[in-house]
Amino acid sequence: MVIQFRMPCYILMAALLVMAGGCAPTTTKQPDLILPGTSVGSQPSGSQAGEGQRGATRESTADTSSLKQLQEGKPPATPASSPLKDIFFDFDRADLRPDARETLRANADWLKLNPAVRIEIEGHCDERGTNEYNLALGARRAQAAKDYLVTLGILSERLSTISYGEEVPVCKEQNENCWRQNRRARFVISPTRPTS
Repeated sequence: MVIQFRMPCYILMAALLVMAGGCAPTTTKQPDLILPGTSVGSQPSGSQAGEGQRGATRESTADTSSLKQLQEGKPPATPASSPLKDIFFDFDRADLRPDARETLRANADWLKLNPAVRIEIEGHCDERGTNEYNLALGARRAQAAKDYLVTLGILSERLSTISYGEEVPVCKEQNENCWRQNRRARFVISPTRPTS
């Protein structure tokens, strides 16, 4: 009963933090993003990055964060057009699989072409396990992705992490195919400097 009461409280607190903690407007020019297939100096039409974010254990204020998308009734999934792709994890694991390392190398290559871009790495889990355990596991998954990107030459200062545990699933069915989609790290582009 106590656990069932905690989650609505966490969601309410997160919503209040997001509403109260926005970033001040900026007058600096937003960085141009270089997408695969475009040249330096050209910007694809319709590209837009989120604004602002907070530290590793607080809620994100990035416009494209999973929490923001969920609050707006949108699916919290990475669009196919995103230059940064999600990575996936095995059940109850935070170590990087070979396919995740390959995806992270491609993400690092794009980040090297876009040195002004900062990203927030979201850690997600499937619904099995306690809320507390899944928040910790999501944090380890996000940190594993961050650590590997740093070994690939991406500055740590450009990367922040956050864990959503099981709270923002991309798929809600109760089967292995769905759970597999929820065990992920997601990369959200933010034009402002992360604090963690």
